Amino acid sequence: MYADHSHRYYENQARLLVAVDCVILGFNNGTLKLLLFRRKVEPFRNEWSLIGSFVRPDEGVGHAASRILEEYTGLKNVFLEELGCYGHPERDPGGRVISIAHYALIRAIEQDKDLAEKYQAHWFDFDQLPALILDHRKMVDNALEKLRRKARYHPIGFELLPEKFTIPQLKILYDAIYQKELDRRNFRKKILSMNILEKLDEKDKTSSRKGAFLYRFDKAKYEELSGKGFDFEL
Repeated sequence: MYADHSHRYYENQARLLVAVDCVILGFNNGTLKLLLFRRKVEPFRNEWSLIGSFVRPDEGVGHAASRILEEYTGLKNVFLEELGCYGHPERDPGGRVISIAHYALIRAIEQDKDLAEKYQAHWFDFDQLPALILDHRKMVDNALEKLRRKARYHPIGFELLPEKFTIPQLKILYDAIYQKELDRRNFRKKILSMNILEKLDEKDKTSSRKGAFLYRFDKAKYEELSGKGFDFEL
């Protein structure tokens, strides 16, 4: 009822556009990566951009972010969280646009040729990022800051790993998140003391003949820590 008659009260107000932009993060070969796209419309056609679109009249902002992520990557049920609102009056020369940015964590990066061909998409290392349109670089920097803060109190890093992984691989991921070399022995002691990992009778021998045992996280313990938080000071 409210939606049907709201125009009676607000018809004299200026109209704004609401968009969603997604900072899509992945992890591969020991490097944190960002998925970018060649923009297909003006302004800034063919320049590098975050994935984004306008929110439709019949959907919520969160649903719009999930829809956009699935449309452009084919991915569903991945970690997706609101990042913040970007609403400077002059942020977009195309019109008065407010963007509700989100960030997504992709567990395994696969160089999907169809994706690259259809959307001109490319995974970039963070030390090789191209210039981005509008305020998208600010969104990326804010997403990294939020990821680091969240990793301090929640086991969020596991969202970027394959189902099975080694302790060294997990450490490399956290090195990438924090952009610094963490102490190997302290990291191993800390992560094992949390009792969040299940040790498997399998080894990864890609880096040495002896190999390293594979682990996977205990889903129940993960959800418990995600809910109440924990101190993962490294």
